[in-house]
Formats: sequence, structure tokens, C-alpha cells
Amino acid sequence: MIGSVLIANRGEIARRIIRTAARLGVRTIAVYSEADADAPHVAEADEAVLIGPPPARDSYLKADAILAAARQTGAEAIHPGYGFLSENADFAEAVTAAGLVWVGPPPAAIRAMGLKDAAKRLMAQAGVPTTPGYLGDDQSAAVLAREGAAIGWPVLIKAVAGGGGKGMRRVDRADDFAAALEAARREAASAFGDDRVLLERYVTRPRHIEVQVFGDTQGTVVHLFERDCSLQRRHQKVVEEAPAPSMDAATRAALCYAAVRAAKAVDYVGAGTIEFIADASDGLRADRIWFMEMNTRLQVEHPVTEAITGLDLVEWQLRVASGEPLPLAQHQIVMQGHAIEARLYAEDPARGFLPSTGRLDELFIGSLGVRVDSGVEAGGEIGPFYDPMIAKLIAHEPTREAAAERLAFACGQVEVWPVKTNAGFLTRLLSQPDFIAGQVDTGFIEARLEALTTPPEPSNFLRIEAVTALAPAGDGTPWTERSLSGLRLGAASAPSLIQAGERVFEAHVDPRMASTLPAGAGEVVIFEGGEAFAFSRPKSVNAEEGAAGDGQILAPMPGRIASLGVAVGAEVTRGQTLATLEAMKMEHALTAPFDGVVAEVRCTVGDQVTEGALLVRLAPPG
Repeated sequence: MIGSVLIANRGEIARRIIRTAARLGVRTIAVYSEADADAPHVAEADEAVLIGPPPARDSYLKADAILAAARQTGAEAIHPGYGFLSENADFAEAVTAAGLVWVGPPPAAIRAMGLKDAAKRLMAQAGVPTTPGYLGDDQSAAVLAREGAAIGWPVLIKAVAGGGGKGMRRVDRADDFAAALEAARREAASAFGDDRVLLERYVTRPRHIEVQVFGDTQGTVVHLFERDCSLQRRHQKVVEEAPAPSMDAATRAALCYAAVRAAKAVDYVGAGTIEFIADASDGLRADRIWFMEMNTRLQVEHPVTEAITGLDLVEWQLRVASGEPLPLAQHQIVMQGHAIEARLYAEDPARGFLPSTGRLDELFIGSLGVRVDSGVEAGGEIGPFYDPMIAKLIAHEPTREAAAERLAFACGQVEVWPVKTNAGFLTRLLSQPDFIAGQVDTGFIEARLEALTTPPEPSNFLRIEAVTALAPAGDGTPWTERSLSGLRLGAASAPSLIQAGERVFEAHVDPRMASTLPAGAGEVVIFEGGEAFAFSRPKSVNAEEGAAGDGQILAPMPGRIASLGVAVGAEVTRGQTLATLEAMKMEHALTAPFDGVVAEVRCTVGDQVTEGALLVRLAPPG
């Protein structure tokens, strides 16, 4: 076993690796940017090295700085985690050239699977079924449009070097192809430095199913069963589970065998994931499941596989990297129960899932029987530089229904403030009858988006608690003139009024009490169902909204202007995209709130803007 490992990553995956390494007696070295100086992974490692300023390109993506840190600390190995440099073949080669152990697959395997078009050709040669599409070298817009029409609409444009939904667009008709291609290329170039794309038939009821594979240096490759990652938003996974719902034994055997064959075709070593797309319009059938891509690293969702197999995948990685054979043969790997993982993000579902940044003044996650993998703690910061994931919550139970129920309850108990989260969204998602019945596909969330993103009204119980918490003692108002012990829910007496956001609610006072979080002068926050409700005493109910209709287009968060589609004097229509803001690894379209004329433009493409900065101002037409 290697004696020390430098972890070239941050957040929850760095902590995850540290946890296993410590159990095995392996010394751990963390690296960190200036933004992560106080991060938990830095404190938990045996040693830590500063590698640069906050932007990832100046720290976590700087191979030379990471290698220098390894030399400085005498590390024997480098574990890349996931993201950042984990699938960078050049970095893997540099690690081994420096005399260090690379905890990952051979660079040749990374390269073979790194480009989607080349990987699909290789898989076809190995007898692994692939999705029909266009993999040609001719990248001219005219040829791509012609090939798209030949495949038949809808078509999926995908970045050749892509991942995580970046550089991906669905096109439903020929008239939309050119704009979608331009957007996909721009996003791919920004994310991967490569704007090449491929085309695939778009499966109308797709399920995203992947198989965990593992290889060792002796040539053995095994699978650890499949995961279903169909619950996605903007092609980003939100909820993952293992095993896949409604997967029969014969289909599972065919799928897992194909995954092992795919890994052997590239002499794979270490942890990897073979991703497939399934046409679920007629149930899961082996002849309707096609290879999509391979992720040559550990996946974010690996805990559900650990849960159903009882294995530690990071331990397997370290053992394989040390030259040991796989700990178990295929027939010794068994599956027990069902596991579901939910990703808790710092984002606002009610505002189009805009990332939310700031200090985590309040952070409570978890309940009995749920595993929590988190990269932050109370008092920490969610900044604009990295992925906004706060934690992963994983439930493992004998049945899928029990796992869903436990995880929904855990998400409903999350308390985070003032940063906004998707905890309420996850609670509602995991409680959907169709989800519980296993009727999932990649369009599941989009088809129910309004219901899932609309927070429920605070219960009468919460309103009561807010009234109680905000009532000044003996001020002569109706709030304090009533005796709480003498009233009940639905009482006929005059209700108190309480305000949350822009809405004013009645509160029929009840004697029960709950914990509350003071959030500033005249405001209290109470949590329910994963939602945070900030209450205050009523303001003017009919007050006009200040900036909603004044035509000022403000930056919703810090970011970079990726595109600008208007100039002063241009006429625009409501909903038209005026500019695109790139922030926290995603693009956000900023649209016109009404028909009007561009009166002012205060940004240019490439500008770094702060939250609240005025970007464009519209004036009414005429």
C-alpha cells in the first residue's frame, strides 16, 4: 500500500478520500486555493499546501503547482478525485513521469475514452451497442445541419470533449439548428477548449443508466452493478440510485457484460463508469440500451454503489494503484437493498435554479440512517468560483420505497440560511408518486418543473411561530393582547398577520412552539419541508415592486459576460435573450422583462461583473 497521497481536489470528494486514507494509515496531503484556506478538507488532511488564487484555472487546474506541492511534501501518489484534472491524460503522464503513482486509469485509456466520437467508434469495434448518429470530422455548419436532418428530428448536439451537460443542446426542428449549434460550440470551447461536436439521435423517453466498472493491473475487470441517473436538470444529475428501477436480471446481465467488454477494450485500470442511454418507451430492454460515453474516474454518485455492495471504492482505488489485485472476484460482489442519493445545491429553484452564494450562517443536514458527504460546514462560504454543491445525502434501505421515504424526510429536515438551497425541491421530487413508482426518465423534472419549483405556502403552524417570535413584549398590539394558551387552530378570533417575502398571511395562533432563527432586525427564519421562510411583521400590502418592471437588467450573481446580443437603440421583445452570464460552470440567459428599446448597455463580452451590476437598461417602446 502506498504510504502517502496528495489529493488534487477540494470539497466533499477531498474529505471523502481523506476519510478512507486515514483508515488505511495513508498520510494525506491537501492542496487549496486562497478561497479554500479555511475549508474543512484543509484542516482534516495531515498536511496542506497553498497552490494559487481562487479561480480554478490559477489553482486546481495548474498541473505544475500540484506537482510542486507533491515534491515539496514527499507525496508518493496523487489522487485527482473527480472534475478538475481527473480526466486529463497529459496530467496523468506528468504525474508518472515525476516518479509518482497516479491513482487512476492509464493515460492511454483516458485518451481513448476522452473524445466521444472516437470512443463510440472504439466501442462499436468492440461489439458494444452505440447510439445512431454522426461522428464525422467535417465540422462545417452546413454538413452538420444536413446530417442532423438525415438522422431525423429531434437531434442531440454534444461536445466531442464534453461532460456534465456542457456543450449539449436538443434541436427539434431544422430552423433551430444553427442557433443551437453556435451555443453548444461556444459553451464547449469555454468548458473544454474544444468546440467540436457530434450528433446523436435524441431518444424521446430516455433513461440514463451507468455501470460501475473496476480493473486491476493483472488484467481483471469486474462490474459493481448499475446506477440510474435519469433525474436530471439541464443534463446535470440531481438524484441517482442503485440499482435501476424495473431492471430485470437478464437485462442487467447483458448491460453489465457490455460494460466490462467496453473497459477491457481499452485495458482499463481503476474505477470507471460506462454510461448508457436507454429508450424506456417500452420498458428496459437490452436491445434498446446504447453506449453513450465513459467517465474515466470516480463518479459523484459512487456512494449508492458503495451502499448496495458494502464496499469502499476509494479503498479499491488505492489498492489497485499500489499494484494489488482487485479485492473480490465478480461472483463475490453481491447487491443488497436499494440506495438513493440527492445532491444538495446552493441554488434558488424558484429563480431558475440560480446559484446562491454567501456565508452559511445556519447549516444543518442529515437525520438518522442517512449518509452525508459534505465539503462545507456551518460558518463556511459558498463562493462564485466552484461548483455550488453543499452536500450529498444518501439513503440505503431494503426496498426502494423505504429509501425514497427516508431520503425525502432527510431533505425536508435540511436547514440552511441565508444561502438558498434546493432542499425543498428535492423533498417534493422524492415524494412524487411517479418517482416512487419508478416511472423515471431524463425529462421527469422538466415535465413537473412548476410544481417542483414552487414552494408551498408556510403552514399555519409556521405562521404561529413567526407571530410568537416577532411579538414585542407588551407593545399593545393585537399580537400580544391575546393569550396564546387560550387559542387554537381555526379559532374564530381575529387572526394575526405575518409577512413572508411579498405575501401577507393570516396566522391563527396555536400554543405549540418551534425553534426559530433570528435573521436580523424585525425578521425571523423558520424551516419547513426543506424551505426557509423569512418572516417579518406586515409592511404595506400594496407596495409596488421596485425594480421588477423598471427595465434594469442586473447581474444575478458574479460572473463573466459570455455573449451580448443587443446594442443601444435595438428593439426587443419580452423574453428575448439580451446577454448570457457564465457563472459557477453554467450559462444563464438574461432576458427582457417587456417589449422595449435598449436605452443603455454597460457591459461587453468577457467582462467580469459583480452581483447586482447593471448590465442593460430597457425603455418602453415609443
